Formats: sequence, structure tokens, C-alpha cells
Amino acid sequence: MVAVKSHEAERFLARPPPHIYLYLVFGTDAGLVAERARKIISRAVGDRKDPFQLVRIGGDELANDPARLADEANTIPLFGGRRAILIEAQGKAFVAAFEPVLGASPRDCTIVIEAGALKKDAPLRTLCERERNAAAIQCYPDSAKDIAQLIDAEVSSANLSITLDAKAFLVSQLGQDRLSTRSELEKLVLYAHGAGEITLEHVAAIVCDASNLFANEAVDAAFDGDFAALDARLRHIFAGASDYHALLAAALRHALDLHRARRDAEDGPGEGSGFAGAGFKQKEAFERHLRAWTRPSLGRAIDSLAEAVASARREPKLGPALAARALWTIAHTSGSRTARR
Repeated sequence: MVAVKSHEAERFLARPPPHIYLYLVFGTDAGLVAERARKIISRAVGDRKDPFQLVRIGGDELANDPARLADEANTIPLFGGRRAILIEAQGKAFVAAFEPVLGASPRDCTIVIEAGALKKDAPLRTLCERERNAAAIQCYPDSAKDIAQLIDAEVSSANLSITLDAKAFLVSQLGQDRLSTRSELEKLVLYAHGAGEITLEHVAAIVCDASNLFANEAVDAAFDGDFAALDARLRHIFAGASDYHALLAAALRHALDLHRARRDAEDGPGEGSGFAGAGFKQKEAFERHLRAWTRPSLGRAIDSLAEAVASARREPKLGPALAARALWTIAHTSGSRTARR
């Protein structure tokens, strides 16, 4: 019985047991499923593009003709060598097709099944976890540690380095799908080619969700009372694809987190208090704002931002102006507090 958890898969696939020839690769991360299936097939055959070495069968086709799998698995390639079969699981059940294959092991043939999320009692999963010659490999979204390792590997292979804040932001933005993660990293290293080091500016220019970074930077500038930085970030946000929804949401979330942390600091530590973001610069800004803002002033900022959110919902066309005014109000409040100190 071989049931491989997602975080154990890379180690398992680096040295799979020689007696296993049937692999079920399944899970919610379709990109990771495809990547791991491709890795298994690449070890099994010399050329994945050669139709004599790699045969592709749809799950529905196999359900309609269960005997085909045994025929394909025992077919000797025209020019010799090993053979692989890739099955794309679809709607119909095709477990019956595996009985003759598992009963008599095929010669020099690897069978790989790509599937989506499967429950523990799904027949296909139960079969591959139970049989000695099969393995069921889970593929779920990467953890922060997995993403950090992918970043390090891609950056290193491109002979580049990456700053800590750029890496922290990348980790927070990537990971829902392995193929899209790799695609974003490939674009990033290509964009930074020749620079020697990938910075936060490189990430902001190329990563698809960099609008979150711009919104966070605008919020930090507002709570710092940094008028020049706030003006620059607002111009960038409203000139591009970013919108006021993300900006107001980021500002309100930041104010609420500060208010909660300020309350916990004054009333005694509570569960979940403090900074919960990613990256040294974000933590540094949070602690700076926590020292500079009081509970009453944060309460007024929260009320102002909540009112801006409500007004923007009623008057979407005024959304950018309302968001900008709310952040300028926060910046002026912060600036006046600094002047009084």
C-alpha cells in the first residue's frame, strides 16, 4: 500500500520503488498534478512526444473499452524500448480496466492517471492505495515553505539572487497552482536578467497580483504621513489596473489590525494579537504605526474608512476620489500627530 502525501511526493518521485508501475496523481492543484505526471513519464520514456512511446487515453474511452488498457500496456513498441500510458480521468468509472493489468504485470510499461480531487473512498484512489504495484500521489497547493524553495531554485538556476522583501512578497502571492507559479517565476527571472538581484520593484513590475503591493505601500505611506510617497502610489494605482476596492480594503484591514493590537497591548496580550503579515518591511511598518497611533485615533480612522467603503458602494463612479480622500485624511492625521510630537 503506497499513499503519498503532497509534501512527501518530491522525495518519493526522486526514487520511486522499482516494482511500482501504476501511478495515480490527483488533487486540487491541477498544475502540480500535470507537473508530477510529466516527471513520472519523463523517467519512464525517452521522448514524451513520440506516440509509440507515450499513449494518451481518455478516461471515458477506457470506460467504454476496458480491455484496451491491457492491450496497450502489453504492446511492444515498434522500435523497442519502454512505453508509458497517460490516462486523463474524466466522468465515467474505469476501475475495471485495471484488473487484468494488476493481475499480470505489463513488461516495461508505466501507467499514469491524472485526476482531480478524490475522496478517500473513491474507487480509483482506494485501488491505487491498496495495490502493491501502485501508488496514489496527492497534489495540493504549495505551502509557503514549498513556494520559497521553488523561488530559490528558479532564481539560483538563473544565476540571480533575490532580496528578502521581494521573496516574502512573492511567497504571499504565489501558490494556488504550480504551473502558474512556475510561469510567474519564469517571467520574473527573464525580466530581471542581467540585473544580478531581483528586487521588490522587479516583482511589482511583472507579477500578476502586484496591485496588492501598491495598495499596501499606499496604506503604509498614509499611516506614516508621507505625502510624497502617498501621492506617487495613488497616481500609480489609479493610472493602472489597480482599483479603489483593494485600496480601501487594505487600509481598513490595516487600521483594524492596528486597533486590535493596540487594544491587546493595553489590556494584556490576547489570542491572535500582533502582526500577521509576511516580510520584514511590513512588520517594521506595522510596529512603527502601532507606536505612532492611539486607540482613539485608530477608531476615527476605521470610521472614516468604513464610511468611504459604504459611500463607494453607493456611488461607484466616485470610488477613486473617495478612496484617495480617505487616505489623505489619514496622512494628514498622522502628519499632525508627528508635528505635535
